[in-house]
Amino acid sequence: MTTRINTPSHNSNTRIARLALLGLLTAAAPFLAAGDDPHQHNVPAKLVTAVRNATQQYANVNAATAAFYQPLFGCVSGPDHGAMGVHYINLALYGDGVIDESKPEALIYEPSNGGMQLVGVEYIVDAATWLAHHASPPMLEGQAFQFVGSPNRYALPAFFELHVWAWRENPAGAFVDWNNQVSCEGQ
Repeated sequence: MTTRINTPSHNSNTRIARLALLGLLTAAAPFLAAGDDPHQHNVPAKLVTAVRNATQQYANVNAATAAFYQPLFGCVSGPDHGAMGVHYINLALYGDGVIDESKPEALIYEPSNGGMQLVGVEYIVDAATWLAHHASPPMLEGQAFQFVGSPNRYALPAFFELHVWAWRENPAGAFVDWNNQVSCEGQ
């Protein structure tokens, strides 16, 4: 009968090898995710580019109001940090139950220097309306929408939403709700 005795040296070496491998994989992850081009991770996602192209006409908030977007909910700031900004929502788009990357339901502006600066968009669809015609939550260019149940801080029925920070970089990611680079202090 053979009995293996694990010595502290053997366990320690195994642990160090595992940590080294984990470190290599962690360091290589951005390059593996980006494909063959190590600079590709600096290129905006296809959806961010599409949003920029579709919304550049709304850089001036007056163009948004002329297109039936109206400010709702005031400037939305984060529970701990960051903000979303002021949502200008087109209620006809919100109520149609359709997601179209060229027509976001909400344009998001940051108040600054007495004006409004376009920083991103939010796609929003009523959950009951969407689920009446679809078996799963909406997605745009591989980005899954988040479910927001009711009751919520906006006093809306349950909905699905996706933020796209097309005009203001978000260190946490282009599709994360709260942006540390956006503030409500300029209102």
